[in-house]
Amino acid sequence: MTDCCWISHTDCHRGQSAARKTLRQVIGLFSFLSLLLLPSPAAACSLSLVLAMDGSASVDAREHTLQLNGLADALKDPDVVQAIEAVGGIWVTSFEWSGRYQQLLQLGWSHLSDAQSAANAAETLRRSPRGYTEFPTALGYALGHAATLMRKAPAPCVRKVIDVAGDGINNDGFGPESAYRAFDFQDVTVNGLVISGADEAPVRYYRTHVIRGPGAFVEVAASYDDYAEAMKRKLLREIFGSGYASLR
Repeated sequence: MTDCCWISHTDCHRGQSAARKTLRQVIGLFSFLSLLLLPSPAAACSLSLVLAMDGSASVDAREHTLQLNGLADALKDPDVVQAIEAVGGIWVTSFEWSGRYQQLLQLGWSHLSDAQSAANAAETLRRSPRGYTEFPTALGYALGHAATLMRKAPAPCVRKVIDVAGDGINNDGFGPESAYRAFDFQDVTVNGLVISGADEAPVRYYRTHVIRGPGAFVEVAASYDDYAEAMKRKLLREIFGSGYASLR
């Protein structure tokens, strides 16, 4: 997004509009290419996506609400819906994680194929209650749970992606490296969304220890207020795959 601190309001608005127009042009181009390259309807689906949301003690009530609504807003965003439609639909599930044994399902496996199915999933997420408030950050256990969920996906998909979001490093139980040894992550890509704030340590940790697999990346939100936009960027990259980043 254009930095508005040193330019006029009019120029800032024009810059933002141009950025949105460019993004939609990229999405439109990728949508067209996807229609040419997608397998037939009888073939495997494009993407199975497991979303893992941080619910540890470092996340207060306001921040948890921003995460939940941010994810819901991103899923029903018109650009994301267009991407979902372009690839022929995706399978999605979401859970909240915190301590070793604290994982709460927010959205069971759901097939998103259009604006209505995306809106339904978004409303289910908004209504999801918070499970826990006082547990630490057990990233390894969260990854293990995500891998187990992935193996229960209703359809065999061409790509398998785990999308784990958080604002801190592992401080409870085994870490990501142990999870990758103990659970089945074959053909699974793990991406990260880090809410960084003033501390850059979580970003470094996710880049070094969390992300895994072909094309894996870390998306950074400067604060919880930026969560929805960061999640939208992340979803677009995950839905379209590594080719999307090269087209931007």
